[in-house]
Amino acid sequence: MKQGAIAILPLAAGAALYGFAFGLLAAQVGFPWWSVGLMSAFVHAGSSQIVAVEQFANAQMVLGAALAGAALNLRYIGIVASLSDVLAGLSLRAKLCAIHITGDENWALTLSERAKSQEVGAPFLIGSGLVMISVWTVSTASGALLGAALPDLERFGLGFAFTAAFIAMACGLWRGRSNALPWAVAFGTAIAMVLLGLPKAYAIVAGALSGLLASYVIRQTARILP
Repeated sequence: MKQGAIAILPLAAGAALYGFAFGLLAAQVGFPWWSVGLMSAFVHAGSSQIVAVEQFANAQMVLGAALAGAALNLRYIGIVASLSDVLAGLSLRAKLCAIHITGDENWALTLSERAKSQEVGAPFLIGSGLVMISVWTVSTASGALLGAALPDLERFGLGFAFTAAFIAMACGLWRGRSNALPWAVAFGTAIAMVLLGLPKAYAIVAGALSGLLASYVIRQTARILP
């Protein structure tokens, strides 16, 4: 666990800055610091938290915020599936705890280190995950605590931090030309729904599902064709 906790520190430092910015803006739309901290501890998913807070602040749509957050976290189905070997041998309770504290950063780091040495396993994942969830919870709550005492931060352009974060995540997920068509389908679907006047939360869900469907069709077609 110690090895994972130390190895994740550089990534945790970046997450702390991102989390602090999220906390600042969450406070600006009326979320108290303790609720931001609880959300970070129990949800532990930056992208879905951002969308949920934004949707709830703009339209007070609890269902829409939840659906949008869930759509953004569909990737965790694949992430959890890829950890089957890493988590083998753990009790069900330990597996659930490990899955909860798994995020993009410690998952990618664990698999990267495991590719170098098969001795890297669940302790590394758990140790790095504990650091990440602790840093994320403290940084977001701290940002919200300070944000409640500051003037409107949108005029300083800090609101673009959310957009910039999603652009950075998208760049990290890009895997080449094979992604182009599913991404285009997802983007086009989401834009079309927004132009039709539907809630943005539902546009996110529809975009994610259409992109997954396009990816599935492409893979099935590739298997059939010689």
